[in-house]
Amino acid sequence: MKERIFLSSPHMSEEGYELEYVHEAFATNWIAPLGVNVDQFEIELADMVGARAAVALSSATAAIHLALKAAGVGEGDIVFCQSLTFSASANPILYEKAVPVFIDSDEKTWNMSPDALEAAFEKYPQAKAVIVVHLYGLSADMDRIKAISEKYGAVVIEDAAESLGSFYKGKPTGTFGDYGVYSFNGNKIITTSGGGMLVSNREDKMQKVKFWATQARDPARHYQHSELGYNYRLSNVLAGIGRGQLKVLRDRVEKKRAIYAFYKKELGHLAGISFMPDNEWDAPNYWLSALLLDGPMLPDDVIDALEKENIESRPLWKPMHLQPYFERFDFIGTGVAETLFEKGICLPSDTKMTEADLERVVSIIRDVWVSKWKLQPTGSVLPDVKYIEGL
Repeated sequence: MKERIFLSSPHMSEEGYELEYVHEAFATNWIAPLGVNVDQFEIELADMVGARAAVALSSATAAIHLALKAAGVGEGDIVFCQSLTFSASANPILYEKAVPVFIDSDEKTWNMSPDALEAAFEKYPQAKAVIVVHLYGLSADMDRIKAISEKYGAVVIEDAAESLGSFYKGKPTGTFGDYGVYSFNGNKIITTSGGGMLVSNREDKMQKVKFWATQARDPARHYQHSELGYNYRLSNVLAGIGRGQLKVLRDRVEKKRAIYAFYKKELGHLAGISFMPDNEWDAPNYWLSALLLDGPMLPDDVIDALEKENIESRPLWKPMHLQPYFERFDFIGTGVAETLFEKGICLPSDTKMTEADLERVVSIIRDVWVSKWKLQPTGSVLPDVKYIEGL
């Protein structure tokens, strides 16, 4: 069987930066959930994105959860959440017994539609918070989303789990809202194997977040707890990996962008294929290269053909309002998120991919594209394929 090409897998630095910090943790016997690596990882990431405070946590899900708590979200509160996202964006709403209302995407950004958000506030003006996602590294329209949310006094939480290294109007994503969330899961642009970070300029709130994340231990000689706490802090060992990974973030972003440019050059001119939106104010990290199929070739056709050749790909996220667990909650929009899900596919975007790997992927997609067009009714024209070898 041919060597596996992954969608997006961990990529440790060739220089071994991560090992230096991990070895330091072992050498000092400091492998507990706290330590120098945790403290420095928080400082280094906050400096990198320009936030006043950061708290390293066990996952981005934990970060969203504590952001909601810091925002004062509680039982029965309305929280607007982008529908086209992973369930981790929505699950913490229910941890606090709040009520999610899902917001549609727009075609311009693939992210939360400001028009749908405005309509949601007109229906639920009492909404407490807004969770907006920067999907696949694409920036949401933060100026409009912030302005609408501030008009109604709602807290903005940026789920930038997929967009570390992306910029909106020259500023890092995750730093426009009241709180920003980054993920270091194994498939993200940099990884600690598992982990997340919450950032904010609200230093007082972040001290509270750190308190909650450390089992809400009161400052007493004995173990005393006056509030509900959580075991959410990041390991000192994993934080060491994160510190090393931060050193190669720029390299990873450059490679992701090169992968996207390759796919767009090789496939973008084919009929029925369109790529992620391109906005002049957006500088994405292209965590995953995604495209839409509108024609005889369907996402499942491509996914199946790639899988036969041991290549991983997947559909776009299934919108939350279509998920069995969340379908009982309200949805505001016109169905753009559903259309993106039905037509979208994420291509392999692993930063360890070689040019030969990329050629292998596009050659399979070209073959599927040609075969599907040839099956069209007699008299139809096979468009724009003369350059493909063998035709």
